[in-house]
Amino acid sequence: MRRVSLEKGPDLDGFRRAARALVAEGLAPRDVVFEEAGNASLLPEAEIGEAPPLALPKSVPPIIATVAMHRDPARWALLYELVWRVLHGERRLAEIVADPLMHQLHVMKRNIGRDIHKMHAFVRFRQVEGAEPERYAAWFEPDHHILRAVGPFFRDRFGAMLWSIYTPDGSIHWDRERLAYGPPGRKEDAPAKDGFEDGWRDYYGAIFNPARVNPTAMRAEMPKKYWKNLPEAEIIPDLVRGAASRVGGMMDREPTMPTKREPRAALDAMIARERPASLDALAAQIRAYEPPADFSRRAVIGEGPIEPVFAFVGEQPGDVEDQEGRPFVGPAGRMLAKALGEVGIDRDACYVTNAVKHFKFVERGKRRIHQKPSLGEIKHYRWWLMQELELVRPQLVIALGATALTALTGKQMPLLKSRGPASFARDIANDEDAPALPGYVTVHPSYLLRLPDEEAKAKGYADFVRDLAEAKALAA
Repeated sequence: MRRVSLEKGPDLDGFRRAARALVAEGLAPRDVVFEEAGNASLLPEAEIGEAPPLALPKSVPPIIATVAMHRDPARWALLYELVWRVLHGERRLAEIVADPLMHQLHVMKRNIGRDIHKMHAFVRFRQVEGAEPERYAAWFEPDHHILRAVGPFFRDRFGAMLWSIYTPDGSIHWDRERLAYGPPGRKEDAPAKDGFEDGWRDYYGAIFNPARVNPTAMRAEMPKKYWKNLPEAEIIPDLVRGAASRVGGMMDREPTMPTKREPRAALDAMIARERPASLDALAAQIRAYEPPADFSRRAVIGEGPIEPVFAFVGEQPGDVEDQEGRPFVGPAGRMLAKALGEVGIDRDACYVTNAVKHFKFVERGKRRIHQKPSLGEIKHYRWWLMQELELVRPQLVIALGATALTALTGKQMPLLKSRGPASFARDIANDEDAPALPGYVTVHPSYLLRLPDEEAKAKGYADFVRDLAEAKALAA
């Protein structure tokens, strides 16, 4: 028997090196014992030297990467058995869910997925008292070694905050630029409560529906082990006990017609009260906003100089823009830059942004397919766009496409009939006397990319260049 010692936690690199060396030496799973560093053993430790990579089917590495996060020490032996059997003739083993080994590994995978979901749902940040700049911290006790798997989720969702998450296994820290992983923490490293929680408990109690109380389902979705970290958990027992009487009171009241309310009206009102004083403050507001489920979590903020001659407003970020976090860097952005160069406009001297700041898409396989934002979604982002233009102060605003035109005018208008010189009401602070923004309306470069044949593309591009030349003459 040979012993392999791996680091505590998801020592994926260590396991890979060991598996390569063990396979090269011809050691079968029955001849190897995997242990975590620090455990005493009388077995000789295997010498792990350099060995060539293993040619595994593409279905196997994702299983190894996920199960490596499990806390069960037996995971390494199970994974090595998977590797050994696959390399010795069972190439499709990972697809045989009825195999006892694969059943064990799939159960472990589900455990990891469930633990990641619970951490996403039940981490609660609390403000660190006296911290300058403002900082937040949270304590959580995951069942498995999932910190590096959940770090990107919290970075994308709380990108505008400075925060730390402490656990018994390690910690995660975000400074608005870099995600860092550190040593284990203590529960005392995170505040036990903060001033926000009273308001949150009131809100939770207000939206609690007594007619749909199902304690068994509640415990399944919010296990009691997590309650100690959740401020709303303090009032759940009282809410459940009072559910029956609240339902009776609801039934005794006279029925009334529901009042119509605008979607997201409360959020819009809150944003309006917090008018940003700078582009950085505006960007922080947008990054803190959680868009609907069919949008990317990443906000793409406008970029360019203050007080430019031209500001270009597009529709929304595309897939490339969402990945890079910058506007107009994909195919449409390259076409815009080419056209600007032909009319003598310096692309770097222009401000570029989008009416909608998050990428709306639908997943089809491995691709993310662009979806046009609805009128309500365009209007919801309009407040931010108008604040942005007020802070940038361009000489001329160029609307690229129908979505930008809708955002700049506040109403749907036919693009081709509106094409040409225009003016856009500022609509800032309800000031009806504010001077209009000089503007120009043209098509979005992505429209040119979708034209059906080369002749149509050539004519469309020539018309687009002519529009930019006319806009340049207006600003001269």
